[in-house]
Amino acid sequence: MKKYLVLFFVFYFFRISAQEFSVQAQIADTTFVDLATFSKDFVYDMKYATDDNFLKTKVYDCAECYLRYKTVKALIDANERFIKKGYKIKIFDCYRPLDIQKKMFEIVPNPIYVADPKKGSIHNRGGAVDLTIVDSAGAELDMGTPFDFFGPEAAHDFENLTDIQKENRRILRKTMIRSGFRIFESEWWHYNLKNAYKNKLSNFKWKCN
Repeated sequence: MKKYLVLFFVFYFFRISAQEFSVQAQIADTTFVDLATFSKDFVYDMKYATDDNFLKTKVYDCAECYLRYKTVKALIDANERFIKKGYKIKIFDCYRPLDIQKKMFEIVPNPIYVADPKKGSIHNRGGAVDLTIVDSAGAELDMGTPFDFFGPEAAHDFENLTDIQKENRRILRKTMIRSGFRIFESEWWHYNLKNAYKNKLSNFKWKCN
C-alpha cells in the first residue's frame, strides 16, 4: 500500500511540475508578470506605494512588483545565488507605468532625479529594479547610503566608504551582473537587465486587489 501511495505522490508531483513548466514555457519574455506569482523568496518595501520616499507622496495605488517575464527570470536567478550566501533581495521599485513617470516628473521636474517621461526610463520598459539585500534576520546590509540618496556617495565608483560597505556593494554588484543585469553608475541600488532599453515604453497597469 505504501508503495502505491509513494508512486501516486511522485506521479502527482511530476504532473503538476510539468504543467507549471508548460505554462511558463508559453509566456513570452516581454510579457508583464507579477514577480510574487513566480517566487515567494523576495522581501518587499515598495517605497512609491507609500509616502516614505523622496517625493514625500504615494504614487502607486498598491504595492506590486511587475516586470517583463525575462527580467523576473533573471531576478529569481540572482536571488537564488544570494540565498546560497545567506541573503535575500529586498525590492524597492520595479516596473513603473508611464503615467506614474509623468506624475513623478510633475512633482519633481528635474531629470537629474526623475527621468523625463518624454524619453522614459528602463523602469518604464519593465527592465529595471531598485533593490538591496538583507541578511537572515531581515536586516539590510549597510551600503553606505539609504535608497534614493541623491549624492556622490551613492555612486558605484565612490571610494570613501568603510571596508564593510564596499564589500556589501561588491557582493550585490557581482551577483546581479552574473545574473544578467547591468549597473546604473550613480545609484548602487538600481539595476537594469541587459538590453532592456530595447523594450518599448509601456503604460501597462496592474489591478489592485
